[in-house]
Amino acid sequence: MKLLFEKRLVWSLCLSELLLSFFVSARAEEPVNFALQIAPIFEQHCVKCHGADNKKGDVSLATIEDLEENGFVIAGDPEGSYLLELVTASSDGAPPKMPKQSEPLSEDEIKMLRRWVAAGAEWPEEVVIKNKSKADESWWSLQPLAVADREKTIDDFLRFKLVEHGLDFNPQADRPTLIRRATYDLLGVPPTPEEVEDFVKDTDPHAYEKLIDQLLASPHYGERWGRHWLDVVRFGESAGYEVNAIIDNLWPFRDYIIQSINEDKPFNQLIREHIAGDLLGKDDPDVAVGSAFLVAGPYDSVDNQDPVQQAQIRANTIDEMIRATGEAFLGMTLGCARCHDHKFDPVTQQDYYGLYATFAGVRHDSVQLATSEVRAERAKKMEPLQERRRTLLKMQSVLRKEILQRAEKQRAKYELQWVRPAVDPTGTEEHFDPVVAKYVRLVCESQNVTIQEAAGFSIDEFEVWSVDQRTEHGGNAKVQRPQAGLAQNVALAANGGRATGDARKIEDFPEAYGPHLAIDGKRDARFIAAGTDLTIELARPTLIDRVVFSNVKPQEASKQIKFVFVAEYCIEVSVDGQTWREVANGRDRKPIDREGYVEQRLLQMESTAQEQGEQARLKEELGVVDREIAELPELPLVWIGRRVAADAEGPFHVFLGGNPQRKGAQVLPASLAVFGNGDEKSASRGPAGKGAPYRLSSDADEGERRTALANWLVGSASPLTLRVLANRLWHYHFGTGIVDTPSDFGYMGGNPVHPELLDFLAAELQKNGWCIKEMHRQIMTSEAYRQSSVFRTDAAQVDGDARFLWRFPPRRLSAEEIRDTMLQVSGKLDRVVFRQSGEREVGSSPGESCGASRDGGPGFRMYHYMRDNVSTYVPLDKHGPETYRRAVYHQNARAAVVDLMTDFDQPDCAFAVPKRVATTSPLQALTLLNHSFTLDMATALAKRLGKDAGDDLGGQLARLFQLCYGRVPTDREVGICREFVDAQGLVMLCRVLLNTNEMIYVR
Repeated sequence: MKLLFEKRLVWSLCLSELLLSFFVSARAEEPVNFALQIAPIFEQHCVKCHGADNKKGDVSLATIEDLEENGFVIAGDPEGSYLLELVTASSDGAPPKMPKQSEPLSEDEIKMLRRWVAAGAEWPEEVVIKNKSKADESWWSLQPLAVADREKTIDDFLRFKLVEHGLDFNPQADRPTLIRRATYDLLGVPPTPEEVEDFVKDTDPHAYEKLIDQLLASPHYGERWGRHWLDVVRFGESAGYEVNAIIDNLWPFRDYIIQSINEDKPFNQLIREHIAGDLLGKDDPDVAVGSAFLVAGPYDSVDNQDPVQQAQIRANTIDEMIRATGEAFLGMTLGCARCHDHKFDPVTQQDYYGLYATFAGVRHDSVQLATSEVRAERAKKMEPLQERRRTLLKMQSVLRKEILQRAEKQRAKYELQWVRPAVDPTGTEEHFDPVVAKYVRLVCESQNVTIQEAAGFSIDEFEVWSVDQRTEHGGNAKVQRPQAGLAQNVALAANGGRATGDARKIEDFPEAYGPHLAIDGKRDARFIAAGTDLTIELARPTLIDRVVFSNVKPQEASKQIKFVFVAEYCIEVSVDGQTWREVANGRDRKPIDREGYVEQRLLQMESTAQEQGEQARLKEELGVVDREIAELPELPLVWIGRRVAADAEGPFHVFLGGNPQRKGAQVLPASLAVFGNGDEKSASRGPAGKGAPYRLSSDADEGERRTALANWLVGSASPLTLRVLANRLWHYHFGTGIVDTPSDFGYMGGNPVHPELLDFLAAELQKNGWCIKEMHRQIMTSEAYRQSSVFRTDAAQVDGDARFLWRFPPRRLSAEEIRDTMLQVSGKLDRVVFRQSGEREVGSSPGESCGASRDGGPGFRMYHYMRDNVSTYVPLDKHGPETYRRAVYHQNARAAVVDLMTDFDQPDCAFAVPKRVATTSPLQALTLLNHSFTLDMATALAKRLGKDAGDDLGGQLARLFQLCYGRVPTDREVGICREFVDAQGLVMLCRVLLNTNEMIYVR
């Protein structure tokens, strides 16, 4: 029995071993699943350094072609595949060469790679290895809005967090503090003393709620909150970059923002109008102007002729629109996916270039904005004038044709008279009989670029040569001749010559193109004429017989395309500068080789006196008609951008590495894949359902693409837009958002300190139809907002930045608020009503009560603007009454410094500004104390005190404190101020108060 048992045991063990061997062998022969077993190895260890967009060592593991091309993988030959050698430790124990920035591969991973190569290195075409972003579709900000308890209030959410940290709200602020805080918050200016007094005395238990409603109904509300939104959408009224030319017709967009916010336009509608207002309001300029958002940012206006650079500049321009859209509405840094998949957020290059295709048809430019009725009315007035103009042009053309037909028959005879070469920009010389002259004048009859123009020509050197006295010429013995007897260039300034002539002006360099440059003996600078002549006054009457003029060096002639030369001209001389006679001209030269110049010469030579008279008559009548046409008001030109269908024609591709010259996979206009954007089957010409993710065909209309994007941004599929908007409102009320990075809700942004509250606010916005005034009410009537800003050491030790809102965070006024406050308390704030054309309405004047009137129109400037090839902005030392408007109406230019406001951290509008900074610097104190604006406001404030309170100093001091601080002075303050006024005067005291912290801080 024992032997039988042992035999059975051995047999069982053998059978088990056999079965185990079979199963192991069977498992070893299972095919390798690339997507599940190989791709994760590459993604974890390799693609960070060796992806399609980051080929370190010229190696990419994005596709099998990349590996096979470099010999790193040889299908079926693991030993010959260099990839396996790189990831395997050497026999002498040295660590593997790769990966350098990751842990070495495990033995199992190396074995799996060997099996994959040995089996043929199969790589499904649809699998592309990518470096995964830090955040994926599970990221908190991408989730649907959490359903909050609608019975809860803002304070409930905040108090829960406070209790967690052993904190509670401060007591409520006093009424003077509350009205000052709320008024600055919603209007950006302080309450008047009368408004403070009325509120403090109001016994109505709902007095504070009434105050909030009154503030929200004020036209100043849109100015304050419009400024916030203009920061977010990077509104700037110059092009930026090196040219930085001013944009004088973007102000209607600023007024549109202010008006929309005053009207409490639903923000989802405002956002849709930003993307596609020109489509939503085809016959409504007040809606169409909203699409100026697309072109409100900086752009490179240099017309580069290099096709490669043109493509790069165009890519940069569309990138700016994509970034602005993603950050303003979605709180996503989409621009990071321009060169590669976003490394932190779930945004792919395909996503980015789907948006690129969406914006491809937008160009920076102005277009006419007017209703069809206005267009029809203007066309009705224009038609008879245009008809008359067409008739005159036709008569002119018939006459011209008749003369040219005759001239053509005589052309050979006329050409015999053109015995000399055409004018030469490198040097044109004229000889004439010796003549005594004190003045020599070049008269341009036609320049060589525009045949009808004579002005605008340029001369780098104009030489006037005296007669060579070694040659016998006779003449008047009284004429002074050069001592050496040789010919000299007597036009040279060094020889006493003086040049005059209207020149192109540059304010910051007045002599940059002056006539003196034509006689300085150098050829590296030019006189550029604003008129038609250049006159040289010689040091003394001189016998001359030759002039030479040019505008480019011979060695640079082939490259010279910028400067304009003369085409037809004459040379005149005078002894007294009054009586002139012609001594030379270019009429016997060949016409320049450009269209129209031969015909112009033939017309001049063939026309009879009667025909010349008829030509003059027709020209005069045309001038009259053109003036009448010019007097008709133009349709408003507004900077909302052109839409160019040809630019939107596909196909569009991913730009590998962001380089337009390296085209990758084809893309279609589509929303972000993380929210769903359809598939190939769902692509169609028809627009996506309103608010739904979209994926359009490559031939979808340009407008259709932007409409789909506009709808998707505010659709239910994207919870981000509501969250971002709710957070912005919270940020501007409390100084810091629930998420402290208002335009970045991604991995690199801040995390919400109150995520449930953020979703609650977003849901409330949605419930209120995206109207923000109700959200203001909810926030500002909360206990959190109404509490005092008193500092508590114990609370600060727990929450130093008051992110949990155990107190109301005090803040310094913004640059605009400081300036507007100084204007208001001094009585100088100007409310101006403008017509649509920008013309100031009759009857408005500085200091006029704003009432319900609407400010706006073209902006004022606190800089002096100068423009030549580039723009220069010089801050004004003196701010006159024309600048006494609210700062939001200042024409903000990029890279332009403005005294006072720049010092107090007004941002450069070259970029979007989701949150302002508040620095402290010595320059702020110096500017606020000494700038002429402060001095003017102090003087005006002192005069106002005399007007409001009479000659009584006590009354003046009380009024001063009420205007500046919203409170009455203490007895101690009155005593100190009396002594100060006795010693320094009332104006100086006003200047002091304008410089105090209590004046520029809100508690």
